[in-house]
Amino acid sequence: MADCFWVERTPVHEAAQRGETLQLQRLIESGACVNQVTVDSITPLHVASLQGQTQCVQLLLAAGARVDARNIDGSTPLCDACASGSIECVKLLLSHGAKVNPPLYTASPLHEACMSGSSECVRLLIDVGANLEAHDCHFGTPLHVACAREHLDCVKVLLNAGANVNAAKLHETALHHAAKVKNVDLIEMLIEFGGNIYARDNRGKKPSDYTWSSSAPAKCFEYYEKTPLTLSQLCRVSLRKATGVRGLEKIAKLNIPPRLIDFLSYN
Repeated sequence: MADCFWVERTPVHEAAQRGETLQLQRLIESGACVNQVTVDSITPLHVASLQGQTQCVQLLLAAGARVDARNIDGSTPLCDACASGSIECVKLLLSHGAKVNPPLYTASPLHEACMSGSSECVRLLIDVGANLEAHDCHFGTPLHVACAREHLDCVKVLLNAGANVNAAKLHETALHHAAKVKNVDLIEMLIEFGGNIYARDNRGKKPSDYTWSSSAPAKCFEYYEKTPLTLSQLCRVSLRKATGVRGLEKIAKLNIPPRLIDFLSYN
């Protein structure tokens, strides 16, 4: 397929967005360019992916659409499919070679999946090698995004896969985000996975400094500050750190009682 010039949205873009597969098929058969980019470098594959139009994505890819085309923000169709939470589009793009890890300092497909709250997408991306510590200059790591948006299912998947619970964005950790959104369940989950309640951000503040006195989140932090973690919990965190990224597979193979495997797997 030949390169195309920048234009406003084309009939191919419109058909792809609306999921008009017959119209899109006719346009392709009549020689329409599937790699036509708008002034924002958005291709028809971007819009089809963002709308979760799986059949249109299939048609465009079969017609030679660039699977890793980048728009003006650096997003690929895979990023857009993750933003839509369309697991079928994600699988289709991956099967056509879409890159799961873009260059550093841009939002990755994993960031987008965490933003949309699709834990199924998060799990799939991790399974195919997504970088858990991909760092976006605005959002930080995928864990930062999932915590800021309070997507607890995504947070659990990331942490269980070995995401660094204390990764920092301007010294701000996921626990700082959890404190700011006042989510006790999130705070407890992060601490159980080894979150440092004493970590200080670039303003010198601990997570608890972002809670209101006597509020449930404040009482939660106060409890953990006064109550040392149990030896079993400290051992769990240490062993999980030792197993590293995607450590669950290694833990499942240990020659130890099933109850211990469940404990180490946070089941």
